[in-house]
Amino acid sequence: MFSEDEFLPLSALQHLLYCERRAGLIYIEGIWDENPYTVEGRQLHERTHSSETESRGNIRIARGLLLRSLRLGLSGKADVVEFHRLHENSTERPQYDSTSEGIRLEGISGFWRPFPVEYKRGRLRHEEGYEVQLCAQAICLEEMLDVIVPSGALFYGKTGRRLELAFDMDLRVETETAAHRLHELIHGEVTPVACYSKKCERCSLNELCIPKTISRRRSVEQYLADVVREPEGGTGETSS
Repeated sequence: MFSEDEFLPLSALQHLLYCERRAGLIYIEGIWDENPYTVEGRQLHERTHSSETESRGNIRIARGLLLRSLRLGLSGKADVVEFHRLHENSTERPQYDSTSEGIRLEGISGFWRPFPVEYKRGRLRHEEGYEVQLCAQAICLEEMLDVIVPSGALFYGKTGRRLELAFDMDLRVETETAAHRLHELIHGEVTPVACYSKKCERCSLNELCIPKTISRRRSVEQYLADVVREPEGGTGETSS
């Protein structure tokens, strides 16, 4: 368990899984820059959070809900949490593995199950960091509300489509592992070295990180070190 003083941003998980160096630059060194992708994504989140809570039939929609988990040591804000009605007329609290399937909402009959929805720019696709971030939101809701949250969705703004996700055991273990690694990285206060890959070109920190230059420099340094290193068991001298 973590204390509130140890909380890290829930959104940092997606940065960590995209690139540990990126997470280090942002959360250890305080470096940030934007590109058209991050601006578009930020504006999408701002529009989502500024909308009002609403009802759509058997779904209640809450926006900008504050989240936290003492177990993961994370806190943040959900774009949207939908509450899906389970039992409109039931007065008994449904049970599942000794934990509630649903919760009461003030002034409304029935029981309701939380369903987190995270908004992302671009087109529908599977992306590890996004899926782990959404699962972490579900774990926060479970801890805060004493409720099972079996699934959620990623909404992609470019296509207006959803990718629904089941929070199975594999994804939950991956999420807990990522949260542990995030705390380890940030508290270690050492930013990982650059390692260039194609995804670096889409990163807003590319010009500050300069991964191509750093990776090339390290390759040259390693090459020179290998050249001058003496063979094991020898002195480098030959007899005449």
